[in-house]
Amino acid sequence: MASALFRTIQIHSSLLYPTVLFSRRNGVLYCTMKSSQSQTATQEKQQAPKVKVPQHALKKTVDKIARDYEAIIGIETHVQLSTLTKAFCSCPYNYGSQPNTSICPICMGLPGALPVLNSKVIEFAVKLGLALNCKLSLNSKFDRKQYFYPDLPKGYQISQFDIPIATSGYVDLDLPLEFGGGHRKFGITRVHMEEDAGKLLHSGNGAQVDLNRAGVPLLEIVSEPDMRTGIEAAEYAAELQRVVRYLGISNGNMQEGSLRCDVNVSIRPIGQSEFGTKVEIKNLNSFSSINRAIDFEISRQALLLSQGQGDQIVQETRLWEEGAQKTVTMRKKEGLSDYRYFPEPDLPEVILTQEYVDSILNSLPELPEMKRQYFDATLSSGADLKLAANWIMGDIAAYVKNEKLTINEIKLTPEELAELIASIKGGTISGKIGKEILFELLAKGGTVKGLIEEKDLIQAIDPDEIGKMIDKVMSENPKQLEQYRGGKTKLQGFFAGQVMKLSKGKANPGLLNKILLEKLNAKS
Repeated sequence: MASALFRTIQIHSSLLYPTVLFSRRNGVLYCTMKSSQSQTATQEKQQAPKVKVPQHALKKTVDKIARDYEAIIGIETHVQLSTLTKAFCSCPYNYGSQPNTSICPICMGLPGALPVLNSKVIEFAVKLGLALNCKLSLNSKFDRKQYFYPDLPKGYQISQFDIPIATSGYVDLDLPLEFGGGHRKFGITRVHMEEDAGKLLHSGNGAQVDLNRAGVPLLEIVSEPDMRTGIEAAEYAAELQRVVRYLGISNGNMQEGSLRCDVNVSIRPIGQSEFGTKVEIKNLNSFSSINRAIDFEISRQALLLSQGQGDQIVQETRLWEEGAQKTVTMRKKEGLSDYRYFPEPDLPEVILTQEYVDSILNSLPELPEMKRQYFDATLSSGADLKLAANWIMGDIAAYVKNEKLTINEIKLTPEELAELIASIKGGTISGKIGKEILFELLAKGGTVKGLIEEKDLIQAIDPDEIGKMIDKVMSENPKQLEQYRGGKTKLQGFFAGQVMKLSKGKANPGLLNKILLEKLNAKS
């Protein structure tokens, strides 16, 4: 059916859009494009006014921005959902499949094919909305977003326009210390459901349209323009990746296109309330690219303004060229009116019940921010950073997972964890005893000092007492002693273990091994 309809469809090059020729080879549907009026980024770049940002001027530009300008940054993030099938049909999607091998009349947009909504898309949208502290719309709907592009077979995209499924949320995060640290709260304008388009595969002979991705479910997350630097934007995007992975709704792999970020950047004089002209940046395939692209674009716009060429900052879409480390013009940005939204007639409204929402809320896993708060509280109580991270990510995380608890439900407080780490580091108790105390504190609570005193767990730090224990072990194991002194030095671990066993775990390991080595290597 698809072959019969698409085998000879061609859009002539005399029209505005590229020539599109579909054909079938070896059972696979292919599409190639040729155009005498191709609107590629490279050609538009040649036609657009060229603005050079001299390397020697970049530092001066950045310094001027810090004094005179403020950047306004927002991000539109598309998250590809890890459902078994597409949003509106039963086709599976597997990244890396041969082109046009996972398509059907519905995702190809053939006449008469009707979409059927995948219920998992709604479930994942509700999960993300709750995780991002959004207000959910119990009644929402789908809309048609009209535009023509070769990888959009229907000529429109099923999306949500004026009634998205989630609105008015926020993300809390802490910036890395190497970038100044500090807590940030970034607003979420909306989260809405939509389908993905196909993909153009470029080659020397033109471009082939691969429709495998057409109809794959997406959630678009639109932020408030709350970010001011490239690093803030990159950290925001990284936090979204962590959230969707924790929720299990997407693998979040940027290199596969499972998480795609389009950044909007403008600048304005400090103290001015009115926003400047917004520029969108695409082709950002890593968090470091987001950071660098934004920093470049801020510098570019500030340099234009400082040279009296502010009229050259136009509302457009630009591409980030990784090799050249700069943005280049891709196309002029369409406005909302260009898309001619109207309600999707082939899909019913999306109606949620409070019981459904509550059941999803109760099933949510613990999110990264909760663990970070616990970690920060532990550090605030004086704990060693590396040891605190090891305990939380190791034994505590395993306990929480096995017991199906959240970090806030365990009995061990951050203050007592810090006390436990200090007791081990200071030699009051051994690491082995520390683990025993840990699990009792996790399950029952209490204090570290109280348990140490109650169970008489303080390490025997008296050298004479440890020496007597070592002498006893050596006298009871003459064969092993002879082997050690004959060159089998690995037996030191055997003797240390026997002494620790004799001391019931109360011997200080560092002191024990120091005295043990002296006695083992002493001349008989």
